[in-house]
Amino acid sequence: MLLACCLLLPAAAAAQPWADREDEDPKAWVELELKLPPFPKSENLISFEVSPASSNRFYIDTQSILIGSDGVVRYTLVIKGSGGAENVSYEGIRCEMREQKYYAFGRRDGTWSNPRPGKWRRIEYGNVNSPHGVLYADYLCLEGKRPVKTPADAINRFKYGVPPRSGM
Repeated sequence: MLLACCLLLPAAAAAQPWADREDEDPKAWVELELKLPPFPKSENLISFEVSPASSNRFYIDTQSILIGSDGVVRYTLVIKGSGGAENVSYEGIRCEMREQKYYAFGRRDGTWSNPRPGKWRRIEYGNVNSPHGVLYADYLCLEGKRPVKTPADAINRFKYGVPPRSGM
C-alpha cells in the first residue's frame, strides 16, 4: 500500500495545471495577425517594479496595451538602464499558457525592427531583471489563466495596484 502511494505521488505532481501541454492540438488556437503600435512616447509610459535588487527601470506604454480575441495581451515594454541604455520591445503574454513572445524591437530612430516570427517561451521566475513574471502575475493576467478584461483594467492595476481578491 505504501509503495502504491509513493508511486502515485510523482504522477500527481506531473499533472500540475501549468505542465507543458504537448498533447494539445496546435491548430486549435490561432494567433491574431500582428499589427505594430505607434512607437511609445514618454508621456504614455507608466512604471512598475520588477525587483528592488534591479537597477533597471521598467515601463509599459499605456497606449499600446491590447487584449486580443486570441487571449494574448500585447504591449510595449521599455527598459531603462542606470547607465542610460534603453530597450524597447513589442511583446505578448498568453495568460492561459503562461508564455511570452517578442514581436519586434525598437530602434534608436523611433521605428520598429521588421516583425519576425518569434517563439512562445514559458515565463519563469527568478531573474532579477525579468519583467515577464511580474507582468504575468501582477498586472496582465487574472489568477494566472485569463487576460485582464480591458486595457483600462490593466492601466488601473499599474496605477493603483492589484485589487485584493474577494472572498479570501
